[in-house]
Amino acid sequence: MFYWRDLDSVPDDFGPSVLTLGNFDGVHRGHQRVLEQVVGAARERDAAAVVISFDPHPAQVHRPGSAPELIMGLDDRVETLAETGVDALLMMHYTLELAAHTPEEFVERVFVHALNARAVVIGHDVRFGRGNSGDLDSMRELGEKLGFEVIAIDDFGASYPLAATDDDGERRCSSTWVREALEAGEVGTAARILGRHHRMRGEVVHGAARGRELGYPTANLAASAQGYIPADGIYAGWLVDQAGSRWPAAVSVGSNPTFDGVDRQVEAHVINRPPERVQDFDLYGQSVVVEFVEHLRGQITYTGPEALIEQMELDVDRARSVLGVGGSASTEQRPTS
Repeated sequence: MFYWRDLDSVPDDFGPSVLTLGNFDGVHRGHQRVLEQVVGAARERDAAAVVISFDPHPAQVHRPGSAPELIMGLDDRVETLAETGVDALLMMHYTLELAAHTPEEFVERVFVHALNARAVVIGHDVRFGRGNSGDLDSMRELGEKLGFEVIAIDDFGASYPLAATDDDGERRCSSTWVREALEAGEVGTAARILGRHHRMRGEVVHGAARGRELGYPTANLAASAQGYIPADGIYAGWLVDQAGSRWPAAVSVGSNPTFDGVDRQVEAHVINRPPERVQDFDLYGQSVVVEFVEHLRGQITYTGPEALIEQMELDVDRARSVLGVGGSASTEQRPTS
């Protein structure tokens, strides 16, 4: 996939193209269905399938105090969009200057001159250009004037069951729904909307070392880690290290109230490490991915370390069961220092 951060990076002879535009935060199943149609339309026309997206999110520019927290960081969004099969991604730097373009200025400059668009795939509720003054009708008018086809999708996305069973009704897939699920700790629901486990990505940093002292060392994500932080609690999940190795993990989100609390953090205890790696399993400084599979319990304040250790053993055993890996917390080899 070609990846451009500005219009000047697009080759002068690029195209023809079939394109769509949007924020695509989360690249959920609804987004994926749209992008399938973009790729299909491009193949039918012997053209390149192109996504136009924005960084930062427009809401962060227009209303920074109330902008939604992003589901995924930029790196993950680019990587996930590439996996959909599109040929190119233009990630435009969103500014008030860009927002001031009239609908015609934006379409002519980006769609026609830069990307040589032959077709544009959009939803019926599309808004674009200065003050969101452009809509589907104006896009069709511009298509007739500037020489590209407009393919309007009845529902810009896909509906999906509200729960694991098919008889609980459906709701249109949306980034808002994903955020609601994560805010409630419902990472299973989020995964069904996303089509994959929700994940965070960040550098492993030194923490208070309480987990190591208790026999359950953790990889602590830096505060700068990207991705929506789900509700406080304990999760079964996976940790993917910098080398691409995938490790089962019990993941804690919260402020550790048993020890009077600290800043809210995400930390993962890797389980089932090979015995020869127990002492030298060092992730500090690595950029890792933490995936959330199932919420195990909420955060609880315990009377002391002994009760906490007992609960952690239960958490690790349950995480193993959820993830389908063998062993038990009581027999796990753990560092003593």
